[in-house]
Amino acid sequence: MRIPGGEFWMGSDEWPDASPVHRVRVDPFWIDRTEVTNEEFAEFVKATDYVTVAEQTPDPRDFPGARPEDLVPGSAVFTPPDAPVSLEDHYVWWKYMKGASWRHPEGPGSGLKGREKHPVVHVAWTDAVAYAGWAGKRLPTEAEWEFAARGGLDRARYVWGNELKPGGVWRGNFFQGHFPGRNSAEDGYRGTAPVGSFPPNGYGLVDMAGNVWEWCQDWYRPDYYRALTSNGTVTVNPYGPHDSFDPDEPGVPKRVQKGGSFLCSDQYCARFSPGSRGKGDVSTGTNHVGFRCVRPAD
Repeated sequence: MRIPGGEFWMGSDEWPDASPVHRVRVDPFWIDRTEVTNEEFAEFVKATDYVTVAEQTPDPRDFPGARPEDLVPGSAVFTPPDAPVSLEDHYVWWKYMKGASWRHPEGPGSGLKGREKHPVVHVAWTDAVAYAGWAGKRLPTEAEWEFAARGGLDRARYVWGNELKPGGVWRGNFFQGHFPGRNSAEDGYRGTAPVGSFPPNGYGLVDMAGNVWEWCQDWYRPDYYRALTSNGTVTVNPYGPHDSFDPDEPGVPKRVQKGGSFLCSDQYCARFSPGSRGKGDVSTGTNHVGFRCVRPAD
């Protein structure tokens, strides 16, 4: 879809790392209507013999002290606990699953039959960049992604307006029920949904809120927006900071993720609004992270 470009208010004062809200201008660009699907990613792998990070044996040098039997290909899979847990420790509901990858979203025994139109998951940032380059595209900047997600609704809380559930109908794939143990799936899905299962935004884009988090080009820093607003002018085509810093994990390089996922709920990580921000270790993917691509306007 061709996005016209223009000025908008970027960010959200609901979260410290997404504030202050500030003026940004982006040039016109093209963006994928949907998240990259399993069948699209499969075409890339078939054409290039590409092996994702999750399918590679971890390098022992990157994991000093790890047991050799634990250094096997795999990825993190959401595993709902069977009893109440503290929301302060997200490791409780994530499990490193040997054999989990884009081909096997929940680990060995799971596959892609019937999920051809679902967004590809378990893609690390480097995997997403590789696909984008093969397709003649790139990942969106955080500013491009947010401008496109807003669909012309400047400063609206959600990509469809200011009401979470207009008319009593869910407008995206989120987590309902009691997080993380019981997903009532009121929106129809407990995991990923086929792309386009919910109405498009004002620019005709689907799944800009929920389903899977989407990788962006930018490094993540929680203080980046404050740096942008220091000179008091409109920022033009920002490409993110020069490096990454996350005070929660200072030594882990991270890139921005946007849009939230099927695991976002009002009880935990309600970051499915366009102005919010996510972050992810560039070397890992999970079963709720995907991406879409952009290219310059003609």
